[in-house]
Amino acid sequence: MKRLQFFADPPANLENVGEIRGKLVVVEGPDGVGRSTQIAELKRWLERRGSAVIETGFTRSTLAGKGIKLAKQGHTLGSITLFLYYATDFADIVEGQIIPGLRSGYIILADRYIYSAIARAVVRGADPEWIREVYGFAPVPDAVLYLKIGLNGLIERTINSGKGFNYWESGMDLRLGNDMFDSFKEYQTRVLAQFDRMSEEYGFQTIDAERPVDEVADDLRAAIDRVLTLA
Repeated sequence: MKRLQFFADPPANLENVGEIRGKLVVVEGPDGVGRSTQIAELKRWLERRGSAVIETGFTRSTLAGKGIKLAKQGHTLGSITLFLYYATDFADIVEGQIIPGLRSGYIILADRYIYSAIARAVVRGADPEWIREVYGFAPVPDAVLYLKIGLNGLIERTINSGKGFNYWESGMDLRLGNDMFDSFKEYQTRVLAQFDRMSEEYGFQTIDAERPVDEVADDLRAAIDRVLTLA
């Protein structure tokens, strides 16, 4: 067993977590890259092997998740409010799901983590150092598996998904283009650049997401196997 590490000093209620038996594995990448599909399959694969798994992600907390979704429907949140709303949501997930799960020996599969929140906030004008401090209470993951894809591949997947381009994933609140497609290209270009910077900063394990889904899944399973074999 090991003691939980945080990116910075944790708040008082998280200081005495003690030893943990579980693993925290993060799957990161831009919207539309296929994170949720891959995580759902990874959860089934791990459970078939007898592992206890908790799947989590942003806007899923009982405290703030529903409120974020409702607020974003009106597109009226100021940027600082939006950043802190997401941080509140994540803090509730850390305290209510991630830490209890790790102490109980679960494998936590996180569909996005603080890196997505940081990338989106920086693109929207947040000071990079400040937003990292905001998320300093976050536990350090055992692995960050970054599904990397180029802009053209991301556009193709978004179109082929049938869901089209939505307001927030296109950065329409930033007024980056004359229409949603142009705004999507500029916004996602900026987000991808932030992911690339953080990949070096935080040591992401990069997985080429341009390939077929089954090949990506094989690489994800191999990466998780390596994590689980570490003491």
